[in-house]
Amino acid sequence: MNRDTNGMHAAGGRAAGSASVGLDISQWKYLSSEAREPQMHAILTIEADGTENGGGAGPVLAQVLVVDCSSSMAYPQEKMRAAHQAAVAALRMLPDGTPFAVVRGTQSADMIYPRTTTMARASARHRARAERAVHDQIAGGGTCIGSWLDLSRRLLTESDAPIGHVLLLTDGKNQHDELMPLADVLEACAGRFVCDAWGIGDGWDGRELLRITSRLHGQTSSVQEEEALPREYEQLMHRLLAKSIPELVISVTPMAGAGVRYLKQVFPTEVELAPVDTGGDGRRRFVTRAWGDETRRYQLCLSADPTGRPRGEDLQLAVVSLDVPGGDGVELTPAQPCVVHWTDDVALSEHSDIQVEHFEQHQRLGEAVAAATDAHRGGDRDLARHHLGRAVQLAHAIGADQALGRLEQLVEVVDAEAGRVRLRPGVAAVDFEHLIAASSHSTYGPESGSADGMVAGGPVAATVRCPACDGKVPAAARFCPLCAHGLQEQP
Repeated sequence: MNRDTNGMHAAGGRAAGSASVGLDISQWKYLSSEAREPQMHAILTIEADGTENGGGAGPVLAQVLVVDCSSSMAYPQEKMRAAHQAAVAALRMLPDGTPFAVVRGTQSADMIYPRTTTMARASARHRARAERAVHDQIAGGGTCIGSWLDLSRRLLTESDAPIGHVLLLTDGKNQHDELMPLADVLEACAGRFVCDAWGIGDGWDGRELLRITSRLHGQTSSVQEEEALPREYEQLMHRLLAKSIPELVISVTPMAGAGVRYLKQVFPTEVELAPVDTGGDGRRRFVTRAWGDETRRYQLCLSADPTGRPRGEDLQLAVVSLDVPGGDGVELTPAQPCVVHWTDDVALSEHSDIQVEHFEQHQRLGEAVAAATDAHRGGDRDLARHHLGRAVQLAHAIGADQALGRLEQLVEVVDAEAGRVRLRPGVAAVDFEHLIAASSHSTYGPESGSADGMVAGGPVAATVRCPACDGKVPAAARFCPLCAHGLQEQP
């Protein structure tokens, strides 16, 4: 295992009041030398601290609010009223000087405020005018989410704020995709801004919203009671306004014989990360968006080839490093290695890292929820119950109490460990959409000190500290791969 409980703050005494970003790697280093297409999985924990703008320099945010005004928003009336109140709640929280716009979403995208295709600067006057414009909206028309996002992209492109954000609210499905295909729009918007999406009412598509937010580094959420929406918007805006790092780059440099298969965010939500090539050495850069004081976790998968590699010692497989473009005042943890130890001992190679297993179980939970939704849509209640039972079993196994609580709204749990459940009467299709939206929110996962750090009754030290740079290096290394300091004379 490659884990150091002090790794979060290993950059050598951060000064009080300054910002830092720390990196810790959790992995099970032993792989079978006889495995076909062996892969190394690791969980990267990245923690940003001291980044919050204390109010002195002002926000770094440009905000677009997209309000679904399609015909379906007209009934019940509480739905449109809640949408108006939520948009107003978000507007009132914008600090003076923040670029913002409000977009009306139907089968096209139109400006609510300002009236021209530009962004206003938040002030008492502009906020008041925007509130009146929002309250003047009535429902009518279809739904083309691609057009909403495309207008948001064009608005944010003209903004000079480092962080662009879109807050999207909808109660329906993307019924007019042919007018502006969502797949093409997402490709154009990726990397341009962060999008959070909310479902309201009973006609929205949870997987469609997840598709949007996963591609655009945001979160999908929903409300079951319309009156809860304004409060949720206030809380989201409060978190958003605390973010001050526009982007953080994770670089993975594999050694000879290794390759980067993927890196994906697994906590607090699942987010796709597309790699960027940086030369012919196999190095990959992954850009993550909009950080405040927070912790995120990522699953790294590396391919490895044991051919010609020595057995019985720790070998460096890849180096992971962080970079904050333009963040000269941000202190970063030094680069960290992923290691591999090729072995013929099945007792070692059959194990996996407990954090990796936790997040893979959570992914299987999401797959079970999706399968249950498909079965219910197809009218097969028995199959839906079966898949929900599997989801309950997984949620119970990984201690995902919130997920278990949401599942219990759809089923009566007879035996959580065995996955025996009864489908509650009156379960509706929208109940599954709420469950899908929530399934992308993962639990933090287990801490260090778990069984994957123990073999034959004792701890396994995958890494040691270099006395020259204090970086973590393979325990059996003859020199530090981070600073080239010789280690052969170390005891």
